[in-house]
Amino acid sequence: GKFNASKYILRNHKTVLQTAWTKQTQARQSQSVEIETPPLSSIRHSPLFQAELGNGSVCAKVTHSRVMVLKLVQRIQNLGLTGQRLWSFHGALRLSWLGTHSLKPACPVCLWTGSRRCIVSQGCRRLQYDCGRMGLSTIVRDPLQFSPGSVSLHGDATSTFRLSLQHPTDNSAERDFADGLGSCSTTRQVLKLLQAAETVSDTMAAAALHKVADLEQGEKGLKDPGVLEKDIVKALCFQLERGSARLTDGGLASALLACTRLHLEPWSTLMVRLVSESQERLGRGRMTVDQLCTLAEALLALEGPGCVMLQQIMEAVQEREPRDWSLRELIRVYGTLQAGVGEGGRYQDLLNSMNAHAVSVTARLDPASVSVILNALVVLKQTKPVPLVVSLCKQSVRHVPHFADEQLTQVLGALMHFGHSDRYFVEAMERHVPSVAFTARPETIAKVMQYFGRRNILSPPVFDAVAESFVYRADSYSTSQIARQIMPFGKLAYLPPNAAEVFRKVETVLRGRFSQFQPRTVLNLLHSCTLVERFPVQFLARVFNPFFIQQLQAQGTGMDWTVLAQLTQLYMTVKLECPFYEGPILHRKYRVKSLFTSVRSLETPVDGLLYNTVKTVLVDLLGDRTYFGSWVLTPYCYTLDVEIKLDEEGYILPARHTDEVYRRIALCIDGPKRFSANTRRLLGKEAIKQRHLRLLGYEVVQIPFYEFEKLQSKAERVDYLHKKIFPHSYRLSW
Repeated sequence: GKFNASKYILRNHKTVLQTAWTKQTQARQSQSVEIETPPLSSIRHSPLFQAELGNGSVCAKVTHSRVMVLKLVQRIQNLGLTGQRLWSFHGALRLSWLGTHSLKPACPVCLWTGSRRCIVSQGCRRLQYDCGRMGLSTIVRDPLQFSPGSVSLHGDATSTFRLSLQHPTDNSAERDFADGLGSCSTTRQVLKLLQAAETVSDTMAAAALHKVADLEQGEKGLKDPGVLEKDIVKALCFQLERGSARLTDGGLASALLACTRLHLEPWSTLMVRLVSESQERLGRGRMTVDQLCTLAEALLALEGPGCVMLQQIMEAVQEREPRDWSLRELIRVYGTLQAGVGEGGRYQDLLNSMNAHAVSVTARLDPASVSVILNALVVLKQTKPVPLVVSLCKQSVRHVPHFADEQLTQVLGALMHFGHSDRYFVEAMERHVPSVAFTARPETIAKVMQYFGRRNILSPPVFDAVAESFVYRADSYSTSQIARQIMPFGKLAYLPPNAAEVFRKVETVLRGRFSQFQPRTVLNLLHSCTLVERFPVQFLARVFNPFFIQQLQAQGTGMDWTVLAQLTQLYMTVKLECPFYEGPILHRKYRVKSLFTSVRSLETPVDGLLYNTVKTVLVDLLGDRTYFGSWVLTPYCYTLDVEIKLDEEGYILPARHTDEVYRRIALCIDGPKRFSANTRRLLGKEAIKQRHLRLLGYEVVQIPFYEFEKLQSKAERVDYLHKKIFPHSYRLSW
């Protein structure tokens, strides 16, 4: 049919879609649109066209039995190309080249698929010339009389299959196809499966594209972009494009999402058709919540959270209450909000309703659903759903053996985020981790150790299994994964049975990959080693180097206090426990005066209630408050809970007395936070403190909470402190 086209140079993708949809709506209402078209050569040489080279768009309207907007996307890529003219010839498209090229017919299939070259690499044998690289794609509805629902591969290709758009295949065929996809481990196997199928439904076709995306997904796009040039993939996309109006709602949304995952060009004919059809389906209001979520994820990938259609989708989702959704729909909405729709606190009322409903259905959630919800709560920065987190943690206990590595990683990350731990969950992990320590993903093992370290949970079965696997697998770990697996050993002051092999491996890795470690990662790793009396002497010269210290400085904020405190304690460890070290030392300007602060301190604050109780008993024991000092900062950076001074004859001196001090007694009033959460073992930072105080000449007396709190009467407590502080002297009564 004859048509006139108008040129639009459009600034961004959003404007292109909105303009196309507006023209399409007007066309359907009026059944005829005619627009004046400026000469193509003047468009091409205009400054605005040159600025938008490769992103130009032309919209037009075909007056035909089936009316639709035509969008011509121009890409001028060859310097020798001087112009293009497109017209209709007896129902078939023909392309004429102006300038040095003679008039030749173009391949309709290449134009239809938005391909940059002919489907057959040797050229279109039907038209007897090579289509080459195309800089032009069209959006046309039925300009050629192809039989709906089927297509033969272009040229002499022999692979044919049929895409069932109007009548889905039987359920058994779909199940068999899904099973076949599940067993495919390479893209080649997926394509063979497609090629062997005589008939596939739109959902099966979309599932195949999703499988290809799963197998080819890389860090920066597809591992092998050439997979999109495969004949079978192009033919499949061609049929999806031709039959977009006949796709089911689920097949349409899934196909669009699959195309975004395959990184297809957003303004290819296929993508624009699928988006346009999706908006039309959305306006009908018949899509399910599951289908709406699939469509939302696709639009997020195309345009981000600012997409106008996302608001329409979420309005449609909220038309039904969460209690009326299926479990699958509930999980899909959580995933959609997490993907970006819910960022910035949007749809918080919907989230509150979902969280309240989710509590009642947690017992029916499978492992994947538990991990999705927990991860969504973290990403969406939810702070109030404590009952839901507790309920999900209880459900996780049942699923620990069945979690995939990525799912377990997400669950552990969420439990760390919310600060929740459960004895039964820990026991389940103790049974599970030893069986997968050698086979699980490195990131999962690192997250396991990070969880136990963050929650101060000492689990010898887990730590021993990880230590054993570390010796054999450390070479394949990233520097961050190495540090996260070793640091909990220091924090919880635990040495596994194969400690010598573990720290020998750490030393080997550091020696060979030191330059790959981030400076703070190196410092954290070496500091953790010193907590368990493993001294990295050969690396201290590098750490105390001024250049290394400069790298540790936080950009724009100066040196971080925690870094300085770690350096100071590392320096003290070398001086006290490695007297043979003769290398560079830490410059005085980088040393802190106290290792105690209210934030991220290298010393655990004393428990206030326990301290007050002990202080009262000490007054009764010593006779007066002046005979002991509290919170005493020593010249060696450590803070003492209580200090008692004695002269040479053993008499107690007033706390302010500085002369003739012969003995100093440091009382460590150790509350629950100074021990691991599930044992009575001191944390690493408390163990090194007491070790250093002894080396500095203090008599360290430990008053653990679990001993002192068992004493009920005042007399029992006084007698207990006397035996602890003065074990070899008689107690005097005041």
